[in-house]
Amino acid sequence: MKYDVDEKGFYGEFGGAFIPEAMYPNIEELQNNYLKILASSSFQTEYARLLKYYVGRPSPLYYAGRLSEHYKTKIYLKREDLNHTGSHKINNTIGQILIARKLGKTRIIAETGAGQHGVATATVCALTGIQCVVYMGALDVSRQAPNVLRMKMLGAEVIPVESGNKTLKDATNGALRDWINNPWDTHYIIGSVVGPHPYPDLVARLQSVISEEIRWQLTEQEGRELPDYIIACVGGGSNASGAFYHYLNNENVKLIATEAAGLGIDTKETAATLATGSPGVLHSCKTMLMQNEDGQITEPYSISAGLDYPGIGPMHSFLHKIQRVEYLSITDKEALDAAFFLTQSEGIIPALESAHALAVLDKKKFVPDDVVVINLSGRGDKDMDAYIDVMNKKKHLL
Repeated sequence: MKYDVDEKGFYGEFGGAFIPEAMYPNIEELQNNYLKILASSSFQTEYARLLKYYVGRPSPLYYAGRLSEHYKTKIYLKREDLNHTGSHKINNTIGQILIARKLGKTRIIAETGAGQHGVATATVCALTGIQCVVYMGALDVSRQAPNVLRMKMLGAEVIPVESGNKTLKDATNGALRDWINNPWDTHYIIGSVVGPHPYPDLVARLQSVISEEIRWQLTEQEGRELPDYIIACVGGGSNASGAFYHYLNNENVKLIATEAAGLGIDTKETAATLATGSPGVLHSCKTMLMQNEDGQITEPYSISAGLDYPGIGPMHSFLHKIQRVEYLSITDKEALDAAFFLTQSEGIIPALESAHALAVLDKKKFVPDDVVVINLSGRGDKDMDAYIDVMNKKKHLL
């Protein structure tokens, strides 16, 4: 496959494993085993069983009639929000917990921003009886309180990280430090297509179930497996990698990904890495980063905790550079407007992350025969405080 990672973990110039010596045993063990485990019949059988009977897959591909009528095109929503735990994250954590068991690990660590990956990790640890520790930025702990409670109820230890701007980057730093100090019994379930090789490739492969399902679901409903457009939001980029995966080699399918522009890419309050960043190394891989002239990471901002990250997966940096995927920047306001419009048009409350993908409908023109698939990566329960705040402000203005 033209867009696959190479044997050293690079997508073009991006990727790799820039790791300290203390992390080498962990990464080498995973690099040497992940493809063999993924290909084994025992893994494939158990993974498929859990996706079907535990997660609830396949997730529906829903024809959004009222949305389609409004935008005068055919719009389908890939309903990852209907998965167990409420997002696409469970696809990855189910796969990685099975790998961890194959490797004999007895302790799991994870990072989380919006809390969805933390909940999905805590869920699979409860399912398998493995100890779970989740690192979460202190700011995200306060703004995603329902997910924090869910993780604790599931038996996970949630550790607030007080460094930096107390969001996803800092949670990842905390998890990496833990892994260096606990190399033998611990597996780190990274939640996105970021970090040292093989994580970007591993997570993309596990999330590729999304595009695998889209192909046959579109064939059932439209008589063809190729849509004209697939749209997904991008922070690190796991849900987009999964939605794009089986379509990357077919350039008749236009791929659009959305970054969080925050208050605007011309302000300092943004998380649009590709629009404002430059190449560098973060969390053990080379990718595009938000950084100053001295190479110091600049703090990102987004209303969406899951997109509030100063980097992006190396696969996406590569796809952006070769222009296989069009990357758009969506502001907080544009995402909020799209979220409320979907809610009142289709009765579906999206996660703020997913709302960034929905906002493309107001930025691009589609023709009536276009088939547009939007990956609805998560549901909006966790973001109700933000939505309530917006509604209260609108009521006050009235």
